[in-house]
Amino acid sequence: MHTPDPSLNLEQDPRYVAGVTGRESPESGVVVSFNPATGDPIAGVKLDSADSYEQTVAEAQEAFKRWRAVPAPVRGEVVRNIALEMRRLLVPLGELESMEVGKIRAEGIGEVQETIDIADYAVGLSRMVGGKTVPSERPLHRMMEQWLPLGVIGCITAFNFPNAVWGWNAMIAAICGNVTIWKPSLLAPLTAIATNNIADRVATEMGHPGIFRLVIGTDDEVGERMIADKRLPLISATGSCAMGRHVGQVVAGRLGRCLLELGGNNAVIVDKDADLDLAVKSTVFGSVGTAGQRCTTSRRLIAHKSIVDEMTQRMVKAYQTIKIGDPLAEGTLVGPVIGERTVEAYQNAIEQAKAQGAEVLVGGSVAKPDGLGGTFVEPTIIRAPASNDLPIAMDETFAPILYVFTFEDIEDAIAMQNSVDQGLSSAIFAGNVNTTERFLAVDGSGSDCGLAYVNLGTSGAEIGGAFGGEKDTGGGREAGSDSWKAYMRRQTCTINYGSELRLAQGIRFE
Repeated sequence: MHTPDPSLNLEQDPRYVAGVTGRESPESGVVVSFNPATGDPIAGVKLDSADSYEQTVAEAQEAFKRWRAVPAPVRGEVVRNIALEMRRLLVPLGELESMEVGKIRAEGIGEVQETIDIADYAVGLSRMVGGKTVPSERPLHRMMEQWLPLGVIGCITAFNFPNAVWGWNAMIAAICGNVTIWKPSLLAPLTAIATNNIADRVATEMGHPGIFRLVIGTDDEVGERMIADKRLPLISATGSCAMGRHVGQVVAGRLGRCLLELGGNNAVIVDKDADLDLAVKSTVFGSVGTAGQRCTTSRRLIAHKSIVDEMTQRMVKAYQTIKIGDPLAEGTLVGPVIGERTVEAYQNAIEQAKAQGAEVLVGGSVAKPDGLGGTFVEPTIIRAPASNDLPIAMDETFAPILYVFTFEDIEDAIAMQNSVDQGLSSAIFAGNVNTTERFLAVDGSGSDCGLAYVNLGTSGAEIGGAFGGEKDTGGGREAGSDSWKAYMRRQTCTINYGSELRLAQGIRFE
């Protein structure tokens, strides 16, 4: 079981004093978690080695042999009790996440609530997963499908959702009869330790130890071994598109399964008859929530020429009221970004936008809230040139930058939205049903994203639907709907309850 190491004197630790990039020190075998709001170290965590990884996988395989024999409704009871314990610890766990990754308190608590929600969903699912009976063309024969546990699942998560993405995977995988090995981001090891310890403790107390496993290690030492490991039939990975391409290639090379949730360059279309009050509120949250560090963040606003000026004026006014500061303080709406690399990417994107003829309407600078020395930036709105030619907007900058474009025809707006490499989340605000139905066209000519919202922003998915995207977003689906099928293997069974050999397709062999 992973625990923070209290023996480390972080204030004097040379890794901290030197400002180690990436926050890990493979030479010493320790990762230091920092508070991005203050720049101060929180705790040090010992990194897993190749040997400890091998031990974890071996123990997980043994746990799987026991867990898969447990009836699915009983597995659901374990997950139900995990949800109850997370309800009890909802606030402290959410506040820990806020401290470690900089989410405002409401978002940190809300993310833990999302894990509770998916656990509740999984409990009901534990009495429903199963196949169907298929009519056989042969007399006295029966065909049916059954779904079987897949094995030991590898789950790789990013810093921005250090609790819920694990929950989407681990809770569903558990009721399907699988064991999960979780490799969290080295930027959020403490949230992972707390979260996994809760699940492991509850399961162990109920007589099912070892279902939830945690490995905290560098990509070279642990990550590469994990994705290449044939003992892990499924790798679920959340992160950048570049990371996903590498993971996908390695896993495909061993003919394993991949569930990829990668980047998003999400657009909001606002038509001439939209409810602007609703559009502004939704777009502000979508663009500045989690300091722009969600894969579903609104990064492009595509507004009709007749309302673009009013829309941007309202957005600018709203941005000017946003309180930036301590994510745990009452009234704060935007906390810090995760680190200096993000600040640099933010500054670089703004400079490129200016060089490409765009205008910064609000924001655009590093922020310095009183008494805090962390990594803060101002939420920024940038107006594209009249030509709508702004190459930097084709890239996903993981920071609170919103680019504004103008359209005349809804076909052009949809084409503009679909022009980026990613295809995660999309939204339209419009009153005309013909326009919204065009956006959701059943022939596939509308939004090309995995998530499409009408009169809603791009962020804030519910767990009941399948979450994921297309194109460079990776094609994975997690959470609700029939996403559980990714964690199981399908078996078609045919039973002959007669006394004669009967072949399909009318073949006679006598």
